[in-house]
Amino acid sequence: MVLNEVEAGKVTVREASELLGLSLRHARRILAAYRKEGAAALAHGNRGRKPHNALGDDLKRKVLELVQSTYAGCNTQHFTELMAEREGIAISRSSVRLILLQAGIKSLRRRRAPKHRSRRERYPQSGMLLQTDGSDHDWLEGRGPSLTLIGAIDDATGEVPYGLFRDEEDTHGYIILLQQIVAEHGIPQALYHDRHGIFERPSKEPETIEEQLEGKRKPTQFGRVMEELGITSIPARSPQAKGRIERLWGTFQDRLVSELRIAGASNREEASKVLWDFLPRHNQRFAIPPAEPGSAYRQPPEDFNPDE
Repeated sequence: MVLNEVEAGKVTVREASELLGLSLRHARRILAAYRKEGAAALAHGNRGRKPHNALGDDLKRKVLELVQSTYAGCNTQHFTELMAEREGIAISRSSVRLILLQAGIKSLRRRRAPKHRSRRERYPQSGMLLQTDGSDHDWLEGRGPSLTLIGAIDDATGEVPYGLFRDEEDTHGYIILLQQIVAEHGIPQALYHDRHGIFERPSKEPETIEEQLEGKRKPTQFGRVMEELGITSIPARSPQAKGRIERLWGTFQDRLVSELRIAGASNREEASKVLWDFLPRHNQRFAIPPAEPGSAYRQPPEDFNPDE
């Protein structure tokens, strides 16, 4: 319509370029093409052509085949990462999501709108505070026995220094956890934990005569380990207080459960192998640099015997 007005002499080319939101040079180019070929010249040259970066039908079929077989039950982001790592198919999450939506497949993990909340600032250095807990969950989805995952997360970085599966949440499991952390990283300054009897004696439990004479309660076995290593024990007042590790369990109950299913793990030994392969990749994906460089982990003395 604008070009017709130019042809009729009612509008100048400069005025037409302003109306069309184009440069004067481009408006002249379009006008010349319009005079030569008519309205067909106004269509973009790529109209009707398949974009050079469009995904092929074979690739789309492969993605749909994998998501419904090998990687069934994985959320979209995790599925995208696993395809790149294991299948050599590197495409964006948005492309994978579009393929799945076009096929009527929705992600199992719904994205919730972020809630405004005031969170405690992270500790500035790794090793200053570790949050530790056990997660009793159907990790094997009925393929094997019930297991509890015991682990810890660094408050400063979000790194998971170690984790292990146990038949139940027990003192021995936490001792192995701490032993491995000390061997691989050093002695942390503090452990943040719940009020489980593994960490501290129940307040309702009556004091012995010896405790009354000393004016303090005797520590649990794990509490004695922390005392001898010089680790500050910090009990949480509520599950929300140790939210970092609670959110970690939510991630693990999605991603780790999927990887256990893909591996076909059906007992504690097989689940542990999957876990120890999973942890480095999880840390690479989710851990962040600490606010301050360096490490607050203390190295044990040369004569230190971790078995003792």
